[in-house]
Amino acid sequence: MIALLTDFEHGDGLGVMKGLIKSISPAAEIIDLYNHIGHYNVRSGAWILLKDCAFFPKGTVFCCVVDPGVGSSRKAVAIKTANYFFVGPDNGLMYPAASSDKIECIVQLDTSSGSKTFHGRDVFAPAAARLDNGVSIGELGVGMSQLQKLEIAAVDGNGEIVLIDHYGNVITNIPQAESKGSYEVSCSNFKNNLKFRSTYAEAVDVELFVIEGSKNTLELSVKQGSAAETLGCSVGNKITIR
Repeated sequence: MIALLTDFEHGDGLGVMKGLIKSISPAAEIIDLYNHIGHYNVRSGAWILLKDCAFFPKGTVFCCVVDPGVGSSRKAVAIKTANYFFVGPDNGLMYPAASSDKIECIVQLDTSSGSKTFHGRDVFAPAAARLDNGVSIGELGVGMSQLQKLEIAAVDGNGEIVLIDHYGNVITNIPQAESKGSYEVSCSNFKNNLKFRSTYAEAVDVELFVIEGSKNTLELSVKQGSAAETLGCSVGNKITIR
């Protein structure tokens, strides 16, 4: 199985990558993990990959393209971990997920013959297809010892907004440290005490509240409304929830 994580949205780049994968590995099963990462937002992509990869079967190849440095000196890599493979740019995007699953091998992919603007098609998709076909990771490139690191853990209630979903829920990287009836929330120009609700149904209509989301971190929501619009916040904003 090959799972795609990109910031391509509905562009033809996604389709051509799938077509190329199929031309190399006709039996490949291709899954869209998420293709609506905010443009160039490596941190948001890294968080989603970290939180979601464990739900995929062992041996899945994650082909990851959130790559604002495409064509530059940044490396292209393939990674083998205890349970998975990851292919993509060495810009921190894959580091949290790969390191959490125990990295076993890293190789640098050759980019010399690919487009300088579309390594997703010319470098990452072919490498992912070959891994899906059973090719050894060592055959894909030259071994290397470490990846570009990226840390996305929150500390003592201080974190960041890592995603705003299509409902307008503001998703943070802050775990719920303890059960509380309310939290003091501070973000940009907003500072207030908000009630904690264990379900959306518990909230009062148009109430802004705190809830623990499906990825086990705290989120800000408005019942049948948009918390992002209410707060005027964006992905990447710093946030404190205590």
